[in-house]
Amino acid sequence: MYHITSSQRPARSGYTLIELLITIAILGIASAVLIPQMGNLSALEAQAAVRTIIADLSFAQSDALANQEFRRVHFYPDGSGYCLIRVAEGDFFKAFDYSDAAPVADAPEYIIDPLGGAGILERYVMNFETDTRFKQVVIESVVIDGNPLLPNGTDITYDSLGGTVQTPNTPGISGRIVVSSTDERFEIIIAPFTGKLTVKRLP
Repeated sequence: MYHITSSQRPARSGYTLIELLITIAILGIASAVLIPQMGNLSALEAQAAVRTIIADLSFAQSDALANQEFRRVHFYPDGSGYCLIRVAEGDFFKAFDYSDAAPVADAPEYIIDPLGGAGILERYVMNFETDTRFKQVVIESVVIDGNPLLPNGTDITYDSLGGTVQTPNTPGISGRIVVSSTDERFEIIIAPFTGKLTVKRLP
């Protein structure tokens, strides 16, 4: 009996109709899912900004606990962003000058950004206006311990136990940060005492 070996079988030269139809269907489904999301860029930027704020608040809390010192997140009054600084107990109520022209005695002691570069870039500062990832994002409102955003900004401070505090010996009440873009609004809720963070989408 004559057998056809693998070397004698004709080589396959293309795809079957079924394979082509399946590939086209997969590409169609992928485009239907991805293209609307790509078009809604401001919504994606808002979501990324919320994740960044949560990560930075968590970092400040962990850093306070690890170093047994106060850590403060200062939100700028224009809604452009915030910075992370060290605060000594004796300077807890001191009004810091956040401008680059501030006298050394009045300048805040910034936390070093582990992902930053050299020089001024080492400062743990988030500015949504200059960061190209968040062009359409603004911090719409900040209310910490019942106090809305003040003319000089507002702060959330963590103590050596990782909890939020209003004064060195008074636990924080709560906080609320609203982040918005053209198409999305989110609320970050800071729980009293523990500083636990939750997020919800706003209408």
